Amino acid sequence: MKVILNEDVKHLGEEGDIKDVAKGYARNYLFPRNLAVPCNSFTLAHFESRKEEIEQRKAVKRQNAAGLKEQLEALTLTIVMPAGPNGKLYGAVTNQTISDELQKLGFEIERKRIELPGLTFKSVGHYNASLKLYEAAVAVLPIVVEAQPEAEKTSEAKPEKRSRRRQEGADAEPKTEAAEDSQAETAQEEAKAEEPAETQE
Repeated sequence: MKVILNEDVKHLGEEGDIKDVAKGYARNYLFPRNLAVPCNSFTLAHFESRKEEIEQRKAVKRQNAAGLKEQLEALTLTIVMPAGPNGKLYGAVTNQTISDELQKLGFEIERKRIELPGLTFKSVGHYNASLKLYEAAVAVLPIVVEAQPEAEKTSEAKPEKRSRRRQEGADAEPKTEAAEDSQAETAQEEAKAEEPAETQE
């Protein structure tokens, strides 16, 4: 059935838009919340009288989208992820990843509005993402995917542990030789003590 939206409805449309929706969706969700009204001659006349007011609000949205586009395109978003020596990521950068990173910087962009070439980024490198802001306003966001430095530090730390163990083993060897020399001297002294004394004629 056709309805006219009373206000902006996420993933559906804006105030004043005429939309064709399922009857159940209209009756169970849109109408009870006053988000839309049935499209008929009376409601059409009502929204026609509000047309100028609605258009003014849309003009403000266009202006805000233009400002947001400027801010986003002046930004380079850096994403750091674990990667192998060949630059392949242990995982992937998705539109949700980018949405989360932008949120940390104060930008609220839904993941569904973010389009990536190939859907995901799977290697380190430089990329561009398209962000649909409002109507025809689309921002092109530069993205740099870098390898996580911690992975290199961890791999370099392992040989150090092995060398320490070897050093500890080397330090223990002289102690063993000294103990053996001490035992040999003790045995010689005991053997001399057991020799029979010479008798005088």
